[in-house]
Amino acid sequence: MKSTLRLSRENVVAPVDKRVFGSFIEHLGRAVYGGIYEPSHPSADEEGFRKDVLDLVRELDVPIVRYPGGNFVSGYNWEDGTGPKDQRPRRLELAWKTIETNEVGIDDFQSWAKKAGSEVLMAVNLGTRGPDEARHLVEYCNFPGGTYYSDLRRKNGFEEPFGIKTWCLGNEMDGPWQICAKTADEYGRIACETAKLMKTVDPSIELVACGSSGLMMPTFGEWEKKVLDHCYDYVDYISLHTYYDNYADDIGEFLAKSLDFDTFITSVAAICDSVKAKKHSKKTINLSFDEWNVWYHSNSADAAIKPWQIAPPQLEDVYNFEDALLVGCMLMTLLRHADRVKIACLAQLVNVIAPIMTENGGKAWAQTIFYPFMHASHYGRGLSLVTKVDSPIYTTTSGREIPCLETAAVWNEEAGELTIFAVNKSPETMDLETKLSDFGALLPHQHITMDGYGLKDTNTASDPDHVVPKENGETKVSGNTAVSTLKPYSWNVIRLKK
Repeated sequence: MKSTLRLSRENVVAPVDKRVFGSFIEHLGRAVYGGIYEPSHPSADEEGFRKDVLDLVRELDVPIVRYPGGNFVSGYNWEDGTGPKDQRPRRLELAWKTIETNEVGIDDFQSWAKKAGSEVLMAVNLGTRGPDEARHLVEYCNFPGGTYYSDLRRKNGFEEPFGIKTWCLGNEMDGPWQICAKTADEYGRIACETAKLMKTVDPSIELVACGSSGLMMPTFGEWEKKVLDHCYDYVDYISLHTYYDNYADDIGEFLAKSLDFDTFITSVAAICDSVKAKKHSKKTINLSFDEWNVWYHSNSADAAIKPWQIAPPQLEDVYNFEDALLVGCMLMTLLRHADRVKIACLAQLVNVIAPIMTENGGKAWAQTIFYPFMHASHYGRGLSLVTKVDSPIYTTTSGREIPCLETAAVWNEEAGELTIFAVNKSPETMDLETKLSDFGALLPHQHITMDGYGLKDTNTASDPDHVVPKENGETKVSGNTAVSTLKPYSWNVIRLKK
């Protein structure tokens, strides 16, 4: 089987925004307590953060982390997570039916983010609260001093502002599961007024409005139109959220879901542009895909968890090799839409549907999906190139015709490096012929692969290196043509350098 890829350094989609390699920490399950924070752990630092987890996060090189939710934020009082820990209240957390101790809040999380080398993508509560609390939070985080909330931050031990520059206006407000869910008009109005107040306090911030919680939401499309009709002039991005599953245990259908991911992006971009045209605006609203992943493995276990515990093991999906293949395909989709997708957050980062897993008091290890994300984050920075692909197709059980090859390419001019990401979705070996029209002389530098594993193979605490990348891929260059061998059901990172 043979595929052809044609690339030109002049045929550019857009520069890749590093925030596309973002992630997400919510006060949910063991993401915070037992995940990033465990004061009794042998590796804990002076603030109680697990250094073994920090090492893995730094290995991923995550430039921005969304916080503190998620569904959690729609019932959250941000003040609870500030000041002396022994004076912070315990609360009933209604979104996930747990008890929130508030040992970690914005004071602590911004410190953790600095250690991780990340910025904070802060979400405000537009469920039980509104514009007043949001403007106070911006003042607390970003105003230098001399006012009530900025001086409260200083009293709490932080003389310098946190400088949080990107903010989410609530979370999934279209969802009936959301605390104080709203209609599109209700949300659009409160988002508009909240945005105006927040940008008055700090005009330098960027704001993300809530889009639909998924392509299949009954209000999809109309929601985006109505919301943006209210707040277009005051926001910078609109969000997208989606998760995929393989309940049918059908690898062909499962790997085809990256095409649905692509459709979601193009559809929302088109809606944004239709509102832009209607308003005769010169401003373009870009996209923040700030929740995306595979999520389904843990659902039956979650159903058995009793409510009102502290940090129970919720949403702890154990990811397998086929999940890594789809995550790789979704990452490539984000890269191919670098002109519109400027922020994306793999949801989530630790323990909760996450690339990193931990044991309380014990080990931390990388799941299968860790590696495609790490490769994209390390080698996917530069100029996203238009990919012209000629690929064999396969037909799914539902009758869809799907290309066997999914790919993306990034040119790093400064390093003189071309990186080609590729997934072979078929059970046959594929020869990939890449035509390189104007890159000059390039030589094979590295061909990383993940292949040869069973589709259901996983990494565990006892066998953390069962599914890992190898550097044994085969790529040869002759003139302006690179020929790579893509093994069946494989993730490939092909690096060519001047």
